[in-house]
Amino acid sequence: MTGRASPGAFGAFVAEWALPVEEALRDLLPPLHEAPTRLHEAMHYALFPGGKRLRPMLALLACKAVGGEVRPTLRAAAAIECLHTYSLVHDDLPCMDDDDLRRGRPTCHKVFGEALALLAGDALLTVAFEGVAAAGAAAVIALAKGAGSLGMVGGQVEDLAAEGDATQHTLPRVQWIHDHKTGALITASLLVGAHAAAGPAGAPFSVVEPLVRYGDLLGRAFQIADDCLDLTGTAAELGKNPLADVALGKLTWPALVGLQRSLAAARQMAAEAAALAPVVVAAAAAIRPAARSTLDGAVALLQDVATYAVERRR
Repeated sequence: MTGRASPGAFGAFVAEWALPVEEALRDLLPPLHEAPTRLHEAMHYALFPGGKRLRPMLALLACKAVGGEVRPTLRAAAAIECLHTYSLVHDDLPCMDDDDLRRGRPTCHKVFGEALALLAGDALLTVAFEGVAAAGAAAVIALAKGAGSLGMVGGQVEDLAAEGDATQHTLPRVQWIHDHKTGALITASLLVGAHAAAGPAGAPFSVVEPLVRYGDLLGRAFQIADDCLDLTGTAAELGKNPLADVALGKLTWPALVGLQRSLAAARQMAAEAAALAPVVVAAAAAIRPAARSTLDGAVALLQDVATYAVERRR
């Protein structure tokens, strides 16, 4: 199975599925008029209007890449965005990164207060697992591992611990933090989509293994690019304050090796991820030969996402 990334392949995929993802998100959340209304207002405020919706798109894309039907995966894919948004709400709190701008608006705690923002994040995390259950037990396990102490939360802990700790700044340490605080949820998003496509038994190891390798590289490239955008982007582009990492003394690739070397590293990792795209799709085709015709374009999509991860401006 071969393929080359076509310009705009991922953009076209996003355009096709953006509205269905938003509809699935609204179906997941309790309505604004239902008590406790103030909590539900905070949840809706944090989630809408949203950001890139990258993680649900990755789940849908992975479902397509392993020969599954995309539409039945929408609920589980949307659930991942709820979990991601919870992490942003908590990350912005004064006890964490103390940010006052997110997605181009005042952060949740600036509008609703710290206590309600904390609870809104808790509620978004809980509804995420309600939603991802639609994809089966294997998907729930993958998301739990990617989001918990061995994944995103563990990475956030070490990210906070590394602030200003110049004596311990090394590339292996920053990569460990990136792999956990960002990469783990990106990889979990892909696995949720693959497990949803595979049915109750979940995706087999022959598919999971190359997909995890692809996701790990994609996550690293994405986070390095994010660190670079913190230096080069504007508040209008980013939807949040630039130079926030510098102000907090965050451990980042640019802080250790400079902007240009960091960009080069991100592009190299993206290229390595793109090279795995045919491997992922071939593994799926080997176990689902009847789905081979539906896999056309999946290689190009996976490759285009890798390019997007490092070339985006927000």
